[in-house]
Amino acid sequence: MALVLGALPALAFPAPSWWWLAWFAVVPLLLVVRAAATSWDGAVRACWGVGGFVLTTQYWLATSTGPLLVVYAIGLGGLWLPWGWIVHRLLSAPVTAGRVAAAVVMLPSAWVAAEAVRAWPPLGGPWALLGASQWNQPVTLASASVGGVWLTSFLVVAANAAIAVAIVHHGPMRMVALGCAAACAALGPAWYLLGPAPASGPTVRVALVQPGDIDDATAREAASEAITATLVGQRLDLVVWGESSVGQDLTRHPEVLARLAELSRRVGAELLVNVDAAAPGGGIYKSSVLVGAGGVLGSYHKTRLVPFGEYVPLRPLVGWVTRHSKAAAEDRRRGAGPVVLSAGGLDIGPLVSYETTFSDLARREALLGAELLVYQSSTSTFQGSWAQLQLAAQPAVRAVEAGRPAVHAGLSGDSSAFDVRGHRLAWCPSDFRGAVVVSVPLGSSTTPYQRLGDWVPVTAFVVLGGAVVVAMLRARRRDKLRG
Repeated sequence: MALVLGALPALAFPAPSWWWLAWFAVVPLLLVVRAAATSWDGAVRACWGVGGFVLTTQYWLATSTGPLLVVYAIGLGGLWLPWGWIVHRLLSAPVTAGRVAAAVVMLPSAWVAAEAVRAWPPLGGPWALLGASQWNQPVTLASASVGGVWLTSFLVVAANAAIAVAIVHHGPMRMVALGCAAACAALGPAWYLLGPAPASGPTVRVALVQPGDIDDATAREAASEAITATLVGQRLDLVVWGESSVGQDLTRHPEVLARLAELSRRVGAELLVNVDAAAPGGGIYKSSVLVGAGGVLGSYHKTRLVPFGEYVPLRPLVGWVTRHSKAAAEDRRRGAGPVVLSAGGLDIGPLVSYETTFSDLARREALLGAELLVYQSSTSTFQGSWAQLQLAAQPAVRAVEAGRPAVHAGLSGDSSAFDVRGHRLAWCPSDFRGAVVVSVPLGSSTTPYQRLGDWVPVTAFVVLGGAVVVAMLRARRRDKLRG
């Protein structure tokens, strides 16, 4: 039952995108955990519940990992064992005002702490964090500008915890709990309406090129070139291609670079292409390369690589998985970190695919002076699955967190664009072939999250650490009294 009920919050994410469901979808799992015979049993139920959530949000990995997906899902669920233990301890005891307050603070803290550990790149990164379920509702997502996606996760779990308290306990505390749930749900809208408005700026015209799922690298590049050629005369400021859109290193193939430079001259805008090829010095990088009429204007090498997809952690020990899955046969190389590229006076922060899920990278781009976040991805392996929609939804969260508009070009779909407050400007589904021109207002703001960083997960760990210290002191006091 925990496995099934734990999957309910997944429906708040794309494709269903029932954002409103997240605000009470965790309640059934809370009740199942509370009903366990012991706190340890409750912890195990929580593990299975979150495992079901991971299996549902990332079912599309089964085509490349096979049965290892189940191991991965239950392994990540293990990070929620402390959360389940705390749920049982707080919700199964008689309710008091103190316990209501503890539930509304401790349970979301434990959840966010688990999400923060899960966000460690070798574990798969911050995919489908609960707060990201609000991507298509700018009013509730506004809390992410204060504390990142972490604060939105905190508020969602706190609201669920308060509703669970109201269900299982009667009396005056029920109204207190419902009031807490309403307050958590209202914080984002309050900030959206009363917080500082983003500074207005000029509007730029960005073209997102989506050629489709093409296996052959030469044909894929030719398709992107042909689509881009149709944009001549549209007064563009930037053209963005998807990840792995160019399969040849531009320094080794000057004829390719010359062709791209000429295309940039004809279109009248710089091209941000993505090269997936062996570098002259050896090794393979995923590189965002800005090409103008005069040649290469700058580049960015992907920093965060997909575990097993682009490199195999501890390859000498677990390299055998490449024989039974689609894991990377050769490790890609990492870049030095985020950079800002100037495209005709427009400062852009390029990031690649998997990096779309990381809040800190977008924040660093904003601090470096990027006016526009630009993401390039290729989800051809998962064509037609929820993976494409989930990835294309992430730039909305990053835009709100960093206080910068964001565009996302998917090689084979989905492509998207969002303004600084997370309002959707464009969306191209996976079956779309061609280019879409988006007018992006360069409004910006210095968000509290941009200034303060990941203060929410840090606070969550402090709360949990304080709770452990208090529990130890109480246990010692009881031992003294017994002695």
